[in-house]
Amino acid sequence: MQVVPLITYAALGIGLLAMLVKVFRYATAPEHMRWELYPVPHEKGRSDYGGSYLEELDWWTKERHTDMFNELKEMAEEIILLKGVFKHNRIVWAFSFPFHLGLYLCIGWLMFLLIGAIIQASGIVVASSSGGIAGLVHLVTSILGWTGLILAGYGSLGLFFWRLGNKQQRGYSAPIEYINLIFFFAVTVITLYAQATIDPAFTLLRDYTQTLITFSALPAFPALIKLEIVLGSLLMMYIPLTRMSHFVAKYFLYHAVRWNDEPNKRGSKIEARILELLNQKVGWSAPHIQTGQSWGEVVKEMKHE
Repeated sequence: MQVVPLITYAALGIGLLAMLVKVFRYATAPEHMRWELYPVPHEKGRSDYGGSYLEELDWWTKERHTDMFNELKEMAEEIILLKGVFKHNRIVWAFSFPFHLGLYLCIGWLMFLLIGAIIQASGIVVASSSGGIAGLVHLVTSILGWTGLILAGYGSLGLFFWRLGNKQQRGYSAPIEYINLIFFFAVTVITLYAQATIDPAFTLLRDYTQTLITFSALPAFPALIKLEIVLGSLLMMYIPLTRMSHFVAKYFLYHAVRWNDEPNKRGSKIEARILELLNQKVGWSAPHIQTGQSWGEVVKEMKHE
């Protein structure tokens, strides 16, 4: 097998495995200490004023009503528009929003490269002169690719200089944070240059994607296109291995901590998980806590004091 496709296969496999492991670790983590901050978006009829089902007399005996549409709306505003960042730090939002939007568009770009490759593999030419679905896929691929790469490059460079120039932020930024942003910027710049000078319609990248899904021989690509493909493959592998895949943690933070208002009733799964944690041994000592005791024993002693 040729080297470049082998790198892409390996990078995609490692990246996917790392993402699945990360999701599994968060999904199987111990029960979290919930924030219980209101409003919770899925509180039907109460989220507007910050209420909760706890307002009801004998709430544990009554059926809960949730509003999943409102929760999805809140998630969309946070994920797509970065609502929280816009509210609390407009300067960061000016770079973070285009960076994240650029990444979303680039994901769409890769998906349309795959769709175009499947269409080509079926014998239909995907080009600007093509009509119907093939022509539409070609057009959308170009729009998503150019827009996404430019926004991601601008955002990563802006975030780099913001971290570098903000004295307070420098204290919270590890060296790897700068390396990540420079890596992103370098990949987008090389990709933009390669596409602008060699493959402005992303034809070669679509052909390359077709070779991946058909396991066929790699055509004779220019060296710069090969460099772009290798760097892009390594970036897709690298992201799940770093904190840049924080969207996984963010999902569980919102649903398991911030918005989790599931009542802890007797015999519930929540009670079982908490009792399991109370049976764990304390691994440190203090004047009020002794090593070797279970957390359940500690709680009982503190209750009697």
